[in-house]
Amino acid sequence: MGSIQLSEVSKAFPKANDAAVDSVSLDIADGEFLVLVGPSGCGKSTLLRMIAGIETVSSGQILIDGADATHALPKERDIAMVFQNYALYPHMTVAENLHFALKLRRTPKAERDQRVADVMRMLRLGELEKRRPGQLSGGQRQRVAMGRAMVREPAAFLMDEPLSNLDAKLRVAMRSELARLHDRLGVTTVYVTHDQTEAMTLGQRVAVLRDGVLQQVGAPQELFHQPRNLFVAAFLGSPTINLVEAAVSGGSLHFGGHTLPIPPHAELGLRSKAILGIRPSDFELAELADPAQPRIGGRLEVVENLGAEIHAIFPLDAPRVEVEAAREALAGEGETGDEQLLADERSLFTASLAARRPLQPGDEVELAVDTSRLHFFDPETGLALQSKSAAQPQVAVSREESRA
Repeated sequence: MGSIQLSEVSKAFPKANDAAVDSVSLDIADGEFLVLVGPSGCGKSTLLRMIAGIETVSSGQILIDGADATHALPKERDIAMVFQNYALYPHMTVAENLHFALKLRRTPKAERDQRVADVMRMLRLGELEKRRPGQLSGGQRQRVAMGRAMVREPAAFLMDEPLSNLDAKLRVAMRSELARLHDRLGVTTVYVTHDQTEAMTLGQRVAVLRDGVLQQVGAPQELFHQPRNLFVAAFLGSPTINLVEAAVSGGSLHFGGHTLPIPPHAELGLRSKAILGIRPSDFELAELADPAQPRIGGRLEVVENLGAEIHAIFPLDAPRVEVEAAREALAGEGETGDEQLLADERSLFTASLAARRPLQPGDEVELAVDTSRLHFFDPETGLALQSKSAAQPQVAVSREESRA
């Protein structure tokens, strides 16, 4: 068993103005793969280190398998941690690195040899057993670090940005490897990353943090389609969600010279304005869409041809909605070109379109909008406005809704 319960867990460092982790409550089921995601400095690694016992808890409680582990030593928690920098012993061979933790636990030699042999076969490390870490590639070292955690057969794995030092192609391969391993082993896994693609592809559930506060937790598609607030909406999804302030009147939304009907699922009440969110994937070239779908259009300023997909970027005559999450997410992924676009004071919309026909900067395009997928947010609080049709997402209770 490897369930983990966090109850109002906080961490405050001396001389810091705000808590690094602020009253986080979270239940992680036995065998679950949960991802903690958020921008750099949001407290996700600190939270992971508190679960491991490497960092002390300022307040709150941590239960592992129902037992209070709040102040237990790391070695008493039956948890194995995989670090960003691999943390392998450089003077030991691959086989010796895998054996070492079991030797410390005084595991009988026959059992130790069997566990190491099983893990090396599972991770395809047999041909590397006599090499030292300095003779391995980044992906090989990461597999050895995983193997060293696996031979212990712990109740849970804690992984702190384990793929961040790898190149993009290797990260994709290792993501698949981690997913297969979890399916095979079924061990509770808590995985920290700032990369929302990793979070969405690996996590059975994803917990989004900002400034130490848990914003929302749920299945990846739940967070994508039912974000609790502007931060979650802007942080998850690539390209990021298009946001604009819209006037509400006469059953329609008015923004940047365009008008869209208010969809049946919207719960806008007597509001005169709302922040409208449109995912880039919810556009389609008008000539390919259902004629009943409403249209908006514009002159393309930037066209990013990705092969099977085109990112078409066009301006609207409306002020840009400032959501720091979008900048933080892009900064984490190193998308400097899109960061420059964020510096524009206008609303710049992005449409992700199937590459059915060539597009060039300067082209006038007419785009159909899937209004059944529109998002709405309160301009004052940033909280999502309720939907009549969608089930309410599982959310975390935050002390300060204004942080959303």
